[in-house]
Amino acid sequence: MRIIAGTKRGMKLVSPETDATRPITDRIKESLFNVLRNYDLLAGARVADLFCGVGSLGLEALSRGAQSVTFVENNAEVLAVLEKNIAKAGFQTQSRIVRASAFRLGAPIASGKPPHDLVFVDPPYATTQEVGTHSSLAELLTILRNQVVARGVVVVRTHRRAAPLEEYDSFHVVDRRQWGTMSIVLLQAQADEQQASGH
Repeated sequence: MRIIAGTKRGMKLVSPETDATRPITDRIKESLFNVLRNYDLLAGARVADLFCGVGSLGLEALSRGAQSVTFVENNAEVLAVLEKNIAKAGFQTQSRIVRASAFRLGAPIASGKPPHDLVFVDPPYATTQEVGTHSSLAELLTILRNQVVARGVVVVRTHRRAAPLEEYDSFHVVDRRQWGTMSIVLLQAQADEQQASGH
């Protein structure tokens, strides 16, 4: 597992001696970030990486020009590895680590800071077998409504057998991709009428 592109291209990530994480393969990560580049979602972006594991997605975003990343993870052993990877990449000043369940806190905004432009949601597959209107995923997206800018994007990774709805709260699907056994859905936060008209 490595950083694929950007300022830290080729850097190998430290992995935990546990099966608590479900790392995304380099090939699929590259495909995902090509999609994000098409949407112009990385340069200068304020990003959150939920259920972040060792930080593969968030660190890739920083390497490719994101302004900052809030990493949210609940496993202490995995967090120790995340801290090593952030230090190895030299991204300490752009990184913020929150130990918590992302299902409970979402992507908490630092005091005095604006909401996020881009949020990665990569929960264990077992928690996204149900993705309907009363699911944990739906509840998380309700929390994220106030943590993401208008027109901001949430990237949700699930097993391909799960089929996220077209809409959750103020988010609607703008892109769906499938690679192997996984599915990626991009949901965009709706802008209110005033923002949409450019006022």
